[in-house]
Amino acid sequence: MKPANYPLEPAQLWEHFYQITRIPRPSRQEAAVRQYVIDLAERGGHPWRTDETGNLLVSVPASEGRADRPAVVIQNHLDMVTVKTGDKDHDFSSQPLSLQVVDGWLRADRTTLGADNGVGCAAALALMTDEKLVHPPLELLFTVDEETGLGGALNLDPSLITGDLMLNLDTEDWHELYVGCAGAGGWELRRSFATNSLAADTEQWRLSLSGLAGGHSGIQIHEQLGNAIKLLGQCLADVPGLQLADFDAGLAHNVIPREGSVSLACAPGGGALLQARLQELQAQWLAYLPAADSALVLALDPASVAQVLTQADTQLVLDLIALFPHGALAYNLIQPAELVDLSSNFARLRLSGGELMVECSYRFFNEDQSLPLQQQVLGLARLFGLRETVSVSYPGWQPDFDSPLLARASALHEQLFGLRPAVKAIHAGLECGILKGKRPDMDILSFGPTIRGAHSPTERLQIETVAPFWQFLTALLAEL
Repeated sequence: MKPANYPLEPAQLWEHFYQITRIPRPSRQEAAVRQYVIDLAERGGHPWRTDETGNLLVSVPASEGRADRPAVVIQNHLDMVTVKTGDKDHDFSSQPLSLQVVDGWLRADRTTLGADNGVGCAAALALMTDEKLVHPPLELLFTVDEETGLGGALNLDPSLITGDLMLNLDTEDWHELYVGCAGAGGWELRRSFATNSLAADTEQWRLSLSGLAGGHSGIQIHEQLGNAIKLLGQCLADVPGLQLADFDAGLAHNVIPREGSVSLACAPGGGALLQARLQELQAQWLAYLPAADSALVLALDPASVAQVLTQADTQLVLDLIALFPHGALAYNLIQPAELVDLSSNFARLRLSGGELMVECSYRFFNEDQSLPLQQQVLGLARLFGLRETVSVSYPGWQPDFDSPLLARASALHEQLFGLRPAVKAIHAGLECGILKGKRPDMDILSFGPTIRGAHSPTERLQIETVAPFWQFLTALLAEL
């Protein structure tokens, strides 16, 4: 059900967005939302095609008198990141989102909102269903599996699109035009450990951490948000007789870990020492972590543990956590406060039944700059006996500040809103770089309304930026 104060204008965009939030759409589960788009296309008499990967293209004819204009590709991805708070009971595979309007922002109840990139999809659908608009021929491209490694774009059949101009609607700061994005790589690292039964005189505990903000591992990596894996590892340092049973923190390669838990055994009296340390650590962390992490909570509860690692192997896991790189590693020399050039996300750690899995990713603008980081991670893998498997790899989108499309869009933005837009590159993965590789002559621009907290349960869409975003999009298409 729509909240009572759900936004009304632009009407078709907001209605399509609401309908999208009713349809579960985790990565690789886009069939239902893709069918929603197809049904709309067929009702409007618009031809559509899919490729073997599941990407969808809907062709919308030009408005009257514009058939001779070059076709414009409008590009978005159908999937969303699925993250919720620990106290939220929600099945992203079967349940609709519960929307809220709070202080001018649209959000969901303790889950991701999917405005990344649902609001862009909604705008594309409004372009398809609003017959009053003036525009050239449109190719509405909806890709799949973006959030887990840009799989849809990587495997796109390039014959699906013919346009030489493309508008990507997947960036998150209004009044900014993007002409470049980071590339990325990453691994899953695995190792098996022997497990042992507990000694009779041990204590057994479950340590949990929650309340961190988490967020997007690209655009928020410079905010110095707490990493649940790192903080849990810090809690466990020097606990007497410590033996790990399981460790579970983090969700995906592109999400900063916001919560996690550890089951452990320790020497008698170790629990009391650990409890006292938790209070000290929480006070220390809150003194320097950003305000977004102020809801941090640590809890230590009795547990029942059966099989554990040896003390030596436990220390090895803790050493790995301490040494693993995480955060912004290099900044752009021209825009040091605004643009990260190189970063690493220590994204997931799972230990269960003696099986250890670590997932990490890195982002770059210049891949050569990432080589020392790659060597560091692979060196750690060799040192700790981990088997590596590449889990994500995609190219960046090199900025073109001489783009004719950028020049026209910048001038129009100034004309409409009285200010020149900021022209930027983003430290996040957009599909633009991949699609540019498939169509090298394509001129590409990316923009969107303001979204905060993407990839986290605090994700929210600033309502007042949606109408001018739509005004700009439709005015630009009328010019093209």
